[in-house]
This record gives sequence, C-alpha cells and structure tokens, in this order.
Amino acid sequence: MPRILVVEDERAIAMALEDDLTLDGHEVEVARDGENALHQARERPFDLILLDVMLPRVDGFQVCHHLRGSGVRTPIIMLTAKTQLAEKVLGLELGADDYIIKPFDPIELRARIKAVLRRASGELPEISRFDDVEVDFAKCEARLAGKPLELTALEFRLLAAFLRHRGKAISRDRLLNEVWGREVNLTDRVVDNHIANLRKKIEPDPAHPRYVVSVRGVGYRFDG
Repeated sequence: MPRILVVEDERAIAMALEDDLTLDGHEVEVARDGENALHQARERPFDLILLDVMLPRVDGFQVCHHLRGSGVRTPIIMLTAKTQLAEKVLGLELGADDYIIKPFDPIELRARIKAVLRRASGELPEISRFDDVEVDFAKCEARLAGKPLELTALEFRLLAAFLRHRGKAISRDRLLNEVWGREVNLTDRVVDNHIANLRKKIEPDPAHPRYVVSVRGVGYRFDG
C-alpha cells in the first residue's frame, strides 16, 4: 500500500484528498504547514508527497528545496493555484516530479500519482554508471571521476530520462513531457539549450558528444 504525505493547509481540501486517496488504496498522512511537512518527510518513509505551494510558515517551494537539499528523493507532485509558467518551471527546477493546478479533477490527480509512482518504482538502478560518470539516484548526485558534478535539478532529471531510455532514440516532445511536464509550453530550443548545458558537464568533448548524440529528424539518443 503506497504511503502518501498530503501537505495542504485548507482543511476541506486536505480531508477530501485523504478520503479520496484512502479509497483508492493509499495510506495517507496529512501535514497542514510546511514546517510539519519537512519534519514528517524526513522522519518517516513515504512513496509520494502531494505538496501545496501556498503554505503557512514554510511555502511549498522552500519545502521542496529543503527536502532535495537534504537528500530526500521521495517523488513530489506540487498542487498549485499559480498558473505562471515561471512558477511551474521553478517547482521542477527545485526537484518536483510533477505539478497539477487547482482546481483539479480527482481522476486526473489519481492518474498523475500512478504515473509518478511507476516512474519511481525501480525502472533505474539506485546507481548507474557510464565510463567515468556515476549517477546516484538515491542521493540525487552525480560524480565524474569521483568528483561531484554540479547538475541542476532539471539537468539531473534530463540525465535520468536519457538513462531510462538508454540506447533508444527519444524525441524532444517526449523529453518535454517526462522532464518538464505536459502543461509547460516550451520550444524545442529550450530542450536543446538544456542538453547543451548537460553535455558541457558530462562529455569529454561537448562539441563532439559521445554520450548524448543527436538523431536527425527524431531528437537524441544516449549511448553511454
């Protein structure tokens, strides 16, 4: 039975989420502010965190930032009434796995939860290696020849997507869906720019990439 931490300060919404997710077969705990959410997420294991953005004491962005900074890799879906693209991207940059905008359809939320749980269910080994690069998914860390690689949260998610599809061509649209989410309306150029930044950090010669290679007319392929 997957354990979910619901972080929501509005009592009616929190109760509705708890009831709905319990009926759907999940074990649910509720935190009503960001400070208690940080304590509960660090003290007890959860399979997923539903995290509201507008919280008292510590907001959802800060909660996400602190959890990822302390090594907590529990999948996070952010619940937000904010509709600005920059705020959605900020949540992903801080390490959230997905987001859904209020008011939301409970059926869609349950589908999003199942999709995130599937992605986190062991598709990748805890540690993955290619040549001198070691990626530790449990700690959300990457190292090159034993030295830390300073990857942003989005770059780490991008690398994880490539490792998930290792050896297979993957389109820009699929990368956008897996890394940024379906509602983010970004151009292919944004994907290319992030890949260029990732190449600078993992490729021996970024101008002639060995690992993240371009596939003409399709997108990219990871050959590591």
